[in-house]
Amino acid sequence: MSSQAVATPEAIQQFNADIERHHLAALWNVAARLMPKEPEPRIQPYLWRWKTLRTLCLRSGELTPIEKAERRVLGLINPGLKDKYAATETLWAAVQLILPGEIAPAHRHSAAAVRFIIEGKGAYTTVEGDKCIMERGDLVLTPAWQWHDHGNESAEPMIWMDGLDLPIVRDLDAVFVEHGAARAQAVSKTSGGSERRFDQAGLRPAWEEPVTEASPLLNYKWAKTETALRRLAQVDASPFDDVALEYVNPTTGGPVLPTNVSLANDVVPIFTQRGCTGCHAGGGIGVDLGDLSLNGSANKIFGELTVEVSPTYNKVRVDLANPAQSLILTLPSFEPEPDAHPNATFTSPSDPDYLILLAWITEGAKQN
Repeated sequence: MSSQAVATPEAIQQFNADIERHHLAALWNVAARLMPKEPEPRIQPYLWRWKTLRTLCLRSGELTPIEKAERRVLGLINPGLKDKYAATETLWAAVQLILPGEIAPAHRHSAAAVRFIIEGKGAYTTVEGDKCIMERGDLVLTPAWQWHDHGNESAEPMIWMDGLDLPIVRDLDAVFVEHGAARAQAVSKTSGGSERRFDQAGLRPAWEEPVTEASPLLNYKWAKTETALRRLAQVDASPFDDVALEYVNPTTGGPVLPTNVSLANDVVPIFTQRGCTGCHAGGGIGVDLGDLSLNGSANKIFGELTVEVSPTYNKVRVDLANPAQSLILTLPSFEPEPDAHPNATFTSPSDPDYLILLAWITEGAKQN
């Protein structure tokens, strides 16, 4: 019997009901939703005005005690993501208020967080026993699964912006939290110790190895950042972004928090999209001159980058000790002859593909 003979509307309806009952789905029924012809972002443009945020934040302090809230936080929920409680598909953003004399109790969680201090001076965040005194403009890190609590020993409210990778961690079903036995951690390290260890750019304790995970500097002080911005403005500026500085891990030059860059999903596609494989493939000039082939599986490319030695430069193309000096970053960026990489030349250190490659190397150039 042919399939057309039994494909009546009733039979198809019954078939769909049967597979749904067994928790199955026919790809031909859902393919357009799973794999649209072009991206269909749910995020909608929206502006949260500071005047409104501040007013509502202070009202929350009048109505909600810290003992009830634990964290007195107002999340910025994108209108297109109401079911996800997020500002973007991958980012939770919020404003947090802590009043004089309050303590937001110690806990740790699988999501990583950054805090940009907006208003106030004199409150603190203690991270793994290091008490970081916070001021307006500071960037404070609380890496994933590190104990942290907040307290306000000043006479004024403190407000800051929280940013967490909570949505993407939740999408991976990896969100969990642990609450501390005590309301506040014991300050077991020198207060502001990370700031003292990395007080000057380009310097780190000689006896310590680079920290390739989260930045060991927990509090990036705004006073120093502002000074650096103003000094840079006297020297140079980007034609696209004007004067801009990136917060980096002081021991590696990479991201302040791990980015979990994937070789197969993030790194290898760069070589294809930028046309690297046109030359660095069988018979290409990149193979003839540089003995580098970027054609093949992710495992093969991993070996080419991390194991095989460049005959021209007599070293591997990925430098874990000094990621920014890796050949796959320096050659397309700073060659005397820019035409050598016409499709792959990075425009600046803020080039998104450059940053992805740098993050992958900084995090150990994993075969993932």
